[in-house]
Amino acid sequence: MSGRPLPILPGPLTELPMPPLFRRLLLLFHALRYGARLIWLAAPPGHKLRWVIELIGRVHASESSGQSLHAVLPMLGPLASRFAQTLATRPELATGTLHDAIDAIDHLETPLPPHESEQALARAFGRPLATLFSAVDLVPVGSGFAEQTHFARLLSPIKGHHEVAIKLVRADQLQQIGDELALLRWVARWLEKLSRTARRLQVRALAQTFTDDILRRFDLRAEAANLSQTGHHFDGDARIVVPAVIWDLCTNHTLTMQRISTLPASDLPGLHAHHVKLAPLAAHIVEVVTEQAFEHGFFHATLDGRRVRVSIEPDTLGRVVLAEFSIMSTLSTGEREFFVHGATALFDQDYGRLAELHRDAGHVPHDTRAEMLEAELRIGAEAHFAPAAQDRSAGSLFHHLLHAVQPFEGAVPGNLATAQRSLQQAEMLARALHPGVDTWTITRDVLADIARRDTDHRGWIRHISRELPHLAQMLPRVPHLAVRYLQHEHERARTPQQNARLIAEIGREYRRTRALLWACVLCGGALGAGTILLMW
Repeated sequence: MSGRPLPILPGPLTELPMPPLFRRLLLLFHALRYGARLIWLAAPPGHKLRWVIELIGRVHASESSGQSLHAVLPMLGPLASRFAQTLATRPELATGTLHDAIDAIDHLETPLPPHESEQALARAFGRPLATLFSAVDLVPVGSGFAEQTHFARLLSPIKGHHEVAIKLVRADQLQQIGDELALLRWVARWLEKLSRTARRLQVRALAQTFTDDILRRFDLRAEAANLSQTGHHFDGDARIVVPAVIWDLCTNHTLTMQRISTLPASDLPGLHAHHVKLAPLAAHIVEVVTEQAFEHGFFHATLDGRRVRVSIEPDTLGRVVLAEFSIMSTLSTGEREFFVHGATALFDQDYGRLAELHRDAGHVPHDTRAEMLEAELRIGAEAHFAPAAQDRSAGSLFHHLLHAVQPFEGAVPGNLATAQRSLQQAEMLARALHPGVDTWTITRDVLADIARRDTDHRGWIRHISRELPHLAQMLPRVPHLAVRYLQHEHERARTPQQNARLIAEIGREYRRTRALLWACVLCGGALGAGTILLMW
């Protein structure tokens, strides 16, 4: 290991300088080259030229093309340029999913040699590795696009952890990504200056959205925060283990976490060799992913088999280990409650209530007829109840739950669709692990339990706690507002009888206000005691 400290890596990607003109032109040439080749490969074999012309015409004529591109670009992720280049040389990848193609691209990336890895780690930490670690495996155990992972042993334990995993972002490729992002924004700016259509499509906003998504994938501090928050959500849960974050060794270019020996959830021979029980593991994957999205509202936006692993350590054998926390998504309280109660109504085949939930959430125009929406929900959903329970797919049912509003020119938030896809991926993985697992019943029971907690005393306490800050501002003003009202009425009084009635009303309002304040004090004490008892 090197014995002298090395300079710190450059700052965030947003601070990278704009590349020189020749670099811009070279990048623009390659972008146009591979972009044109990608479109040509995507066209049908016998009608390529006509297909391309029709595509350009439709994009130009469509009023909703800007919104459509806004929705599509974040799904492409930061690997779009590399994805296009790979498709040009390996067109068979086009038939797979986007994440399959990204996995293939990851494997094509070559990690840094050991001596360069040592230098990069030392620069990232700002000190020689020998001052932090007693041993570092300089051959990465995993490598992806612009990143790689190393195992190491700490000189002294931190929070009881000796063995750690270090995720390192490669600086040279970060610089290259920064150049390409700068080029993208530069081209978008000029397009908007020269083209009315570009201004209508808001290409600068699209380029910025794409840039933000790329930066989010390589923001290791954000990934560490996502990992830590997930650990808090599932603290003490015996079904899952979340690696602890070693915050003292996290920088802009490194993420250091507790090392847990794991196997991919798809490695059935390895899981059998370690005597992992697959039936409960499959059930736990569905339960954890469902709770992660619809109870905590914070979940993996790109969940697949690669991001689900299984612990093989003696103390946590068979527990689910979620990995790759760079791309997470959130559900608002309203979105989460709609999905939980909408799914519960759909499981109960209560299509009228589900139609009302869609209307209340604003997923359909206000003039949509409730009976027509109810009929559409019934037509699409009933087919999902025909097979036996163990053969039904909750993910497919939820796809209908979200997309049944499209015939009425409606739409659901994109985060809900992302959560539904994550749940469907978890269901597919669970059935690959144990074909006999009843994912339908598991999902229904988990969502029903979440819905029950929303409506019982726990949900009541949670809703009251959200309203308490507003009540704290409103209650002190009640006596003042009441006095102002009575004074106003007193000024309008003309007879002694009216004055006497006002004085009596003032006395009654005083007693009511005093009783209300005492009731608030007692309710606050009861809520506090109830919360403490529930936490126990």
